[in-house]
Amino acid sequence: MLEFLSQFSPVKQALMGTMFTYGVTALGSGLVFFFKSIKKTVLNGMLGFAAGVMIAASFWSLLAPGIAMAEEVGQTPWVSASLGFLAGGGFLYLVDKILPHLHMGLETGQAEGIKTSWQRSILLVLAITLHNIPEGLAVGVAFGAAATGSMSGATLAGALALTIGIGLQNFPEGAAVSIPLRREGFSRTKSFLYGQASGLVEPIAGVAGAYAVISMQNILPYALSFAAGAMIYVVIEELIPEAQREEGGSKTDIATIGAMVGFCVMMILDVALG
Repeated sequence: MLEFLSQFSPVKQALMGTMFTYGVTALGSGLVFFFKSIKKTVLNGMLGFAAGVMIAASFWSLLAPGIAMAEEVGQTPWVSASLGFLAGGGFLYLVDKILPHLHMGLETGQAEGIKTSWQRSILLVLAITLHNIPEGLAVGVAFGAAATGSMSGATLAGALALTIGIGLQNFPEGAAVSIPLRREGFSRTKSFLYGQASGLVEPIAGVAGAYAVISMQNILPYALSFAAGAMIYVVIEELIPEAQREEGGSKTDIATIGAMVGFCVMMILDVALG
């Protein structure tokens, strides 16, 4: 697999990687053809798993290589890591405040972002699309960083491990979009189409991230930390609160276990393959 990927440019590698993660999102969305509803506890476990994967990926696949790169090029590691991390979170904060979107289970009047007359279905999908921006960006930046060659801490194997990890958490995430849409009253086909569409932003963000870092290699440590900050923002602002929300109670153990498992899976992937 690594020999096959090494034949292509970093931008093409990022495109292939994010097309894979998008494809897994579509597969997960396809579960709507077999299930009309999903228990909230199961959904919480899925969201917890996704959160765990993203937390682990933020450190093992992004922050740690970024710090190593900063040391190698003579930058102050904590400066580039901190500034990039905060910038990534700030970017997602601005997008969150500007882009109209609506979280599952809320009334249309509770939509966030700029006020709009868009349909409820569009607002629901845009809320999940926000999750996928930093995921695609992280994969693209990882492949771009691996292409530097001389930089320590970032390898093609590590980028592949990150891609697999993001893909794994995209499967339950896809189901977590399409099945609730079905419960909202949409047809199975429409729920699937909206669910898979939420992942289309990943190839766009991935290609943009890879192109940016190979064009300006001196920003690599900042770019890796930026992607990590964006992912952590999504985890804390979106995934964890939703996973902790229980219908008719406050049970949080399933989501917590899911997060622990997701973290371990991503850590194993990165250490074993990276």
